[in-house]
Amino acid sequence: MFDLDGVVFDTESQYSVFWGEQCRLYHPDKPGLEDKIKGQTLVQIFDKYFSELKGEQPVIVRRLDEFERNMKFEYVPGFLDFVTALRGKGVKTAVVTSSNQEKMKSVYAAHSEFRQLFDAILTSEDFERSKPDPDCYLKAAAVFGVSPADCVVFEDSFNGLKSGRAAGMTVVGLATTNTEEAIRPYCDKVIKDYLQFTVG
Repeated sequence: MFDLDGVVFDTESQYSVFWGEQCRLYHPDKPGLEDKIKGQTLVQIFDKYFSELKGEQPVIVRRLDEFERNMKFEYVPGFLDFVTALRGKGVKTAVVTSSNQEKMKSVYAAHSEFRQLFDAILTSEDFERSKPDPDCYLKAAAVFGVSPADCVVFEDSFNGLKSGRAAGMTVVGLATTNTEEAIRPYCDKVIKDYLQFTVG
């Protein structure tokens, strides 16, 4: 089971640019805020940092939608070969992301092959509770009719790593968004990308 940003696609640096602009506009007194919100859902970001700016939230959402329509969706190095090898061995694969269907339209437009890489794609519309709650990964396990203990989660953010761990799954952390040292306590294994990570 794969998260999307920072796990399938190397997009986190692009989001840092977007949120850097928004934070400088609305919170010029909090330099570096864009780094603190990495890996959080939009709802979590709004609740924690923009709760007093409810009138501006729809404006930010429109900017974000436009930004995502023009993002570059480049695979994390080695991912495409890795997921293809998994499927070649009959391993079921899924995307479990806090991104919404609107964003996924941009992903599908950029990568016509994307849907064929996964047996299931679960988005924010499919979950009642956001990461770090395990709801999303437990729902994904239910889709496949398997025990959480038989699932492997690939995540990069602290909330995502905690979600996989809380679901009782094996967790592989990607050091694409945070350092290896920072995420190590939340994972069973840490990798930088998929280039040296092979299917056994």
